[in-house]
Amino acid sequence: MSWTEEKVDKLKELWGKGSTASQIAEIIGGISRNAVIGKAHRLNLSAKIKTRTATSNQNFEKSIEEKNVKTKRSRRSKFKSLIIEKDFEPEKPKQLEELDENSCKWPIGHPNEKSFYFCGRSSLKDFSYCKLHLLYAYQPKGKKEDFVEKDEVPEFIEKKIKSG
Repeated sequence: MSWTEEKVDKLKELWGKGSTASQIAEIIGGISRNAVIGKAHRLNLSAKIKTRTATSNQNFEKSIEEKNVKTKRSRRSKFKSLIIEKDFEPEKPKQLEELDENSCKWPIGHPNEKSFYFCGRSSLKDFSYCKLHLLYAYQPKGKKEDFVEKDEVPEFIEKKIKSG
């Protein structure tokens, strides 16, 4: 394939308008995208066309940051509303066979014990647990546990030792 004067002029025109190499190759016809890029390079046409990846990466990073901010707010507010609410419905002990989609599936006891059961309260939408057990299962992000020195015994353990 040879580049005619018409094709070169069309290439320059479309390149200046910001068309992609694929679009230019399709419009001119009979040439590949790589042929268009090579000819544009040999003609020293300005590389003012921003690549799609550069613009889309910036947009992508911005959208990820926005999503992270939104999820952090919504997650934090969900847990705050649960912590404020203190009135939990009573347990409705259920065996494994009795559980359904709306039952809290928090296990109580040890599976080998005869007294083992599941909580059975109403579970929250999109979760497997009731409000109370959701607080145990899902710890809020960013909450750091207090660092305890090796020699230091936490107060709650001391109380258990004294009561035992």
